[in-house]
Amino acid sequence: MSVLTSPRGKVEVVHCRRTESQDIYCIKNLIRKFTQKLFGRLNIIYLLEKANLAVTLCNDKEEIMAQATFVDYPNWNVSSQDNWVSVFRELDPEIPCMPLNTLFMHLFVAVDEYSVGCCREIIRAVFKAVPELHFIFLIVPSYMSLGSTLITVFEQVGNIPSLMYDEDFAVHICCRENHYPQLHIRNARVEDHDDLMPIFLRHDTILKETYGEYFLAELIEAQDEENHAVVCEVEGVAVGFMSVCSRVNMQLLHECFDLGPFHGLCVPHPDDVLQPPPELSTEGSEDAKLSSSSHSFLKIVEEPQKQVIPETMESIQKEVIEEAPAEEMSSTVRSGNASELEDTEKFQQSSVGDTDYCISSLSLGSLSLPEESSSFRPIYKGASDAFCIQLFCIEEKYEARSLDFMNFVFSLFPDKNFCIISLPHLTPEFVLIQNFVKIVPFNNCTLEQDLYVFHRAGLLKSIKIRLASLSDTPGVENLVSTLMLNKSILEDLKQYNEAHRDPDGTSLKAFVAEVAEQIVGIAVIRDEMDIEYIRSHYNIEDFIYFSHHQREEHGHLYHFALNPIFRHYTKFFLKEILRLSYKSCLYYPVYPQSREDKFQSSYAHSLTSALHYLVPVRPRRQIVYPLEKLGINAPSKAVSKDALGYALNHTNRKLTLEPKITVNAKIVVVGASSVGISFLETLVFCHCFNDKDYALMSLCSWVNVVVGRMTAIDRVAKHVVVSKEEIVLYDHLILCTGQQYQVPCPTGADISQHLTNREIPSSGKQRYTDQVPGNHFTLNDEEDCCKALRWIRNNPIVTEGNVIVYGNTIDTYTTVETLLNLGVRGGYIHLVQPPPTSTITCINNYSVERAVEDALRAAGVAIYRDALLAQWNDGQFPDPIHSACFTTPTKPFRLPCSMFFSFCEKNVDYETFKALNDACLVYDGRLVIDTNFHTNDIAIRAAGSLTKFSNKYYSNEWTHSSFNSKEIGFQLAAAMLNLFDPTLEPVTEPPADLDRLIPMYKGAKIQGGILPGSYHYLHIAKPAIPTPLEVQMAQPNFGSEIVTGNAKNGTYFRIHIDKYKMVETITCLSKEPFPVSNYIRLFGQHEQLLNNLCARYEDKLIPDLYSYFMEPWCMALFHDRFIDLRKELRQILTSKEEEDLPSIEQLAHQIEDEEINLKEKPRKYLKRVFQETIYKGLVEKSILDYLQYNHYHLPMYAWPGII
Repeated sequence: MSVLTSPRGKVEVVHCRRTESQDIYCIKNLIRKFTQKLFGRLNIIYLLEKANLAVTLCNDKEEIMAQATFVDYPNWNVSSQDNWVSVFRELDPEIPCMPLNTLFMHLFVAVDEYSVGCCREIIRAVFKAVPELHFIFLIVPSYMSLGSTLITVFEQVGNIPSLMYDEDFAVHICCRENHYPQLHIRNARVEDHDDLMPIFLRHDTILKETYGEYFLAELIEAQDEENHAVVCEVEGVAVGFMSVCSRVNMQLLHECFDLGPFHGLCVPHPDDVLQPPPELSTEGSEDAKLSSSSHSFLKIVEEPQKQVIPETMESIQKEVIEEAPAEEMSSTVRSGNASELEDTEKFQQSSVGDTDYCISSLSLGSLSLPEESSSFRPIYKGASDAFCIQLFCIEEKYEARSLDFMNFVFSLFPDKNFCIISLPHLTPEFVLIQNFVKIVPFNNCTLEQDLYVFHRAGLLKSIKIRLASLSDTPGVENLVSTLMLNKSILEDLKQYNEAHRDPDGTSLKAFVAEVAEQIVGIAVIRDEMDIEYIRSHYNIEDFIYFSHHQREEHGHLYHFALNPIFRHYTKFFLKEILRLSYKSCLYYPVYPQSREDKFQSSYAHSLTSALHYLVPVRPRRQIVYPLEKLGINAPSKAVSKDALGYALNHTNRKLTLEPKITVNAKIVVVGASSVGISFLETLVFCHCFNDKDYALMSLCSWVNVVVGRMTAIDRVAKHVVVSKEEIVLYDHLILCTGQQYQVPCPTGADISQHLTNREIPSSGKQRYTDQVPGNHFTLNDEEDCCKALRWIRNNPIVTEGNVIVYGNTIDTYTTVETLLNLGVRGGYIHLVQPPPTSTITCINNYSVERAVEDALRAAGVAIYRDALLAQWNDGQFPDPIHSACFTTPTKPFRLPCSMFFSFCEKNVDYETFKALNDACLVYDGRLVIDTNFHTNDIAIRAAGSLTKFSNKYYSNEWTHSSFNSKEIGFQLAAAMLNLFDPTLEPVTEPPADLDRLIPMYKGAKIQGGILPGSYHYLHIAKPAIPTPLEVQMAQPNFGSEIVTGNAKNGTYFRIHIDKYKMVETITCLSKEPFPVSNYIRLFGQHEQLLNNLCARYEDKLIPDLYSYFMEPWCMALFHDRFIDLRKELRQILTSKEEEDLPSIEQLAHQIEDEEINLKEKPRKYLKRVFQETIYKGLVEKSILDYLQYNHYHLPMYAWPGII
């Protein structure tokens, strides 16, 4: 916040922020004729799309006072954007301008009265936001004066000609030292104590309380060769302090952190042991070399090479330290997709997968915890090559210049190459450590500190990005020689040097990063040729205005590797790639790892170490098109093709100077259930979840995955014990283990006694504790299904085995259908249903149930009802099961058995329950939570079917099981984002009485599958307490139902319309596959939106709902952005578009409150007002704009201009 005073004495409190798209209207209003003469006639939207930095100055009422736009190349075409440096060096050789330290002002507008103050404030904010920036150039026609505002901050340095215009242009410069100068650093003196203590006390009083009031003076006095204290000063006043020490506990660091990439922070010694002895080597030695032993983080590989840097630059290590692409790892390690980029990612996350969950659906089934005992640790004999920062503090207004300390403190230790700092891991990231590399801890590290490293060479500002040449090949070979994909990188480099194009003719470019004549980075890009597919399948328009980017401005990133010493220049490298290649956007796909084709696998790209600086792009939900029916009106093949799914990452010019906040909190998610996956996805994408294949998300790029069972929780030490031996530390623990089918416990009844169910003593729900038979299966996830499938293939089940399917859930039906499809004869399948625990069946629709039962009988499957499992093998040893005995309400029976599937009632896994119970978490049948997902431990949250609401809410009938799992995960993440995302508004506590209400979520509950008879089944319904369908239909407010077809023929389609005319339930049973994702979009829509569904049905115009929803008119309903159109139309009708006329919504309220005396029906009156006023035109324009903008998805609609 700053205060501006106008020449007339008016005062405004202002602040700077990044320019947003909604600012454009106000910016245009601030443009004067003089502005156009200075900067030319500009398209503001286009300029903002291509700008590296755009800053808006607002007052405390959020009114825009000024705006400035900065780009990394000159305007007025005074030079080409990739070659301006030489032009400006010739202008004034004494100005050391280069791409790293220079920006160009392309626009400045301000409120006239405050323009001078606004200009100064924006310039200061820009220098503060970009620490490397030293010069801002302003180029205007030479005949123009700068005016009274800009002349206050810019001074002329010369004239240059333009490439396009005949006239010359004047070049003006603004230098950092006049606005936000570098800080003066010197040794601390005792008299600095009084200046520094207020700064320390504003942050913390612990040091004063521990060491006394004059601890700082004593620290300054105690300086010697090993300990130094330095300060930064402004106008003779100390505003920052740093204490450094060369005594470092190397033994502790070597035990806790993987320091191999930096040679253990030691001087190389002949006796160093850097490679494991042969007996410790494994088959995947290269993988082992590339992966750290902690969270499968990828090690940064180091390679000794000749010193090629001049003596003045001898501070650079003699080794080139290169980080290996994560996707070059074998499938076991690569599935973790872990690298140095992840441990500094926005969220450090772990996912502990309970084996009862579908870990393999994340392609992570093979990833296991490494055993520390067998992992090799290098031994370093050399002297310490590092010093540490012990204490650091700086005035907040000067924090952006924190790196100014580093040159001075390195000069105090000329023999040290590394500076390290350790911090409690929950410390918010501050400016200084944003330039450091975070070190990966070992798996058994219990040190509650994060370690950061900075190399002396990181201070070099001479980094240059340029197009690669043939002479760079040896340097690049040295750089990538230890990488598994080095051949691919070198082949692409060779292809570029020979042809500048791929073999298919696509333009190819290779760039190198060079420091002091040494290659320290390599990147390879090509033109993005599949941009139509990307636009239609990914939400890139969350980040760019697509129409303002030319096709050739989209680039595809193939390789990116940068020496981690210069990791803090990654964004600069990306920015230069965009500038030099004339691109505005870059895309980097992450493919699923289990593909073999070269161009469809992760091997097609090396991992970019820049992934941390790219943004993940949400995939878009696609319409399932009836292509044959649409014919020539179908979308183009570029949009509708069924290409291999991948996760897309992106950056653009606007993001190159966008700050990224790193949160080091350890968020551990236990259980890969739908709730857990949805939670993680929401954190990664920060908004909205989708229901697409996991390959489109690549959660492994952002989440460390540990496979094992949670066996204990230590709430004091804040760690989870996995598989009884490994520990995973957490700051926030999320429990989403859900419920699983359990092994049933036989009642033990002797059927020879002819007992009935009533005669069996009820002993409550007992847990099965004996050995689980090898031919007994509970199917809880994909891994369980694969295990059962392998067993069937390895045993003669298909030809002669009897299979018992025990349970009364929908999974029993889908299992029977699968067995029939595998070739098992129906006469050998026995469907045994235990006594129901409720009056509601799993399908809850008599028509569907009857069709399924008829299909079972036709297939010869025997059905047994109300049967309780009594014994396996007549009470003898149960492994394997040869027979099973059951009791019923009448007479017992015995069945031969070769394979037993159990789908009894789901429950919480016993080991999970024991871990929760031993940790003293409140458990009452399920884990007890409040409305904010909290357990009785503030650091532990839980969600999903594992949980129940506390009894204080008096709502035991409602649990998370009643709602959509993905919505639960999304809401859990939304609740936690407030802890981490500073851009979100703080959450206000609800009133005390509202805190007693449980949240009601609105997402549809969905179940489905392929049932016996090859029926494709889908049921979509709103969250509700389960009630028999007949009871629902008997309610007076039931509404109506629309049914076409019949269940037995496989043409059944039922829609329930509630009393408000909204679609509340959809049930489909079809012999043919149908577009499930399309039908899900119908839920919650008004029937009139479905082309007056009720009226058409009553007029017998809809014989078949399946064909009705394949007609071209309804494609927009299935479009992912249709909901945005609805919101926009509603906003039009609720806003007051004309001063003398209330909004349509206000008119409706006035009619309802009888404030208006009508002579006609309200609906007719509102319709007439709508058509006679501005609203009709606005609505039509909005709809037509929507259709035109999304024409690539919706070409079947016409709009003005194509007819």
